[in-house]
Amino acid sequence: MKKILSIIISTVFATALCAQNGINTPYSRYGFGIQSERALGFNKGMGGVAQGFRNGQQINIANPASYSAVDSLTALFDMGISLQNGNYKMGNLQQNIRNSSFDYFAFQFRAFKHVGVTIGLMPITNIKYNFSSSSESLPNNEDIKSTYTFNGDGGLRELTLGMGWQPFKPISIGLNVSYIWGDYTHNMAMSFSESSAFSMSRIYKADISTYSIQGGLQYIQPLGKKDKLVIGGTYTLGHKTDNDAFRITRTMNSTTVENETNDTIKHAFQLPTSISAGFTYYHTNKLRVGVDFELQKWSLCKFPNQQTGISSSSDTGHSDVYSSTKGQLNDRVKVAVGMDWTPNEFSNHFFSRCSYKLGGYYAQTYAKADITGTVTKKPSEIGVSAGVSLPLSNNNMYRTSHKINVAVQWVHTNIPYLNAMTSQKSTLTENYFRLCLGVTFSERWFQKWKVQ
Repeated sequence: MKKILSIIISTVFATALCAQNGINTPYSRYGFGIQSERALGFNKGMGGVAQGFRNGQQINIANPASYSAVDSLTALFDMGISLQNGNYKMGNLQQNIRNSSFDYFAFQFRAFKHVGVTIGLMPITNIKYNFSSSSESLPNNEDIKSTYTFNGDGGLRELTLGMGWQPFKPISIGLNVSYIWGDYTHNMAMSFSESSAFSMSRIYKADISTYSIQGGLQYIQPLGKKDKLVIGGTYTLGHKTDNDAFRITRTMNSTTVENETNDTIKHAFQLPTSISAGFTYYHTNKLRVGVDFELQKWSLCKFPNQQTGISSSSDTGHSDVYSSTKGQLNDRVKVAVGMDWTPNEFSNHFFSRCSYKLGGYYAQTYAKADITGTVTKKPSEIGVSAGVSLPLSNNNMYRTSHKINVAVQWVHTNIPYLNAMTSQKSTLTENYFRLCLGVTFSERWFQKWKVQ
């Protein structure tokens, strides 16, 4: 009963933390926001490499085929948070912002022979920003200055139920079924220094509620007595969502609303088809080296246009059309490399039983900061990471010691965009330094003891 109560408390705690937003960047204005890393404690320090990773003492939610490796006597709990310092630079402007965020919660157990089940909760995207432009004089009146302000909040979250099955030894297959929910709100206001002048504001908002289905495969190829290769891949089904997008435009004189227009797009969103593949080389239980590739076809997804601003055609009216079209987002491409080294997991020496991790990745991100096509260069992201898994007890008899997972990450993003005020090409650069903390509990729930 104590263990069941612990699960309930942990789940409630994780659900509450899931509302915490770990970013604060203007780049989260686009799409559904900044995408979260789909990694848990064991691969946070390895660039997120996961497709070929398979271990009965680690939860690998990125590939459901890995669930079948869970030990028949073991129940696993995994949860983590991150502490982050972000540096944002746009032209001569620069700012440092510190955040914390909930990363994941996962629970895994063996349901039947060769069948593992996993339940997971994690954020998918995050939106958080608040900034304004410097005041500018109107072209025909130097005495009146205009000011633009922008702020937004929201994001998507995912609750996953997955199952992995090993029908015969070389092959494992798996399935993740997820419920996705969340919302976003983007506010944009244009005001003037002259109180008698009309101001204008726009609110873009939507509530998202949909599903996701992901299939996974892993193939184990022995390379000798001490070596093997695990090849893995996943396919995530793309589909339309039954969710609407809303735009509210207000023209105001001082504090009085002179005019309000409401626009609605029915069935405004699509989720992308995603393909991931990779392999991991194993040398005994000491060394694992993996490579992953991921493609998300966001360019084929419908998304509301004109989402985060007021076009020149709409500054004095509502002639622009609010619609959902393809081409609002870029395809996301990611290549990652990672390794994990454990000197001797059966050693009596603490540091010999620790697992040391290193990794990195390169990605072209999905959000398009200029939908006009003037800026053709795509946003890019580079990350490097390192970490260690620390056993919490000296008992290594069953290889089920609880572990603390610590990882540090440095991420650099380069985001070209078109400055709407000057019509000049500009670049937003972001540098993140993250400290990721996680804990893995390995409980021997299903062991039967015999007494003579």
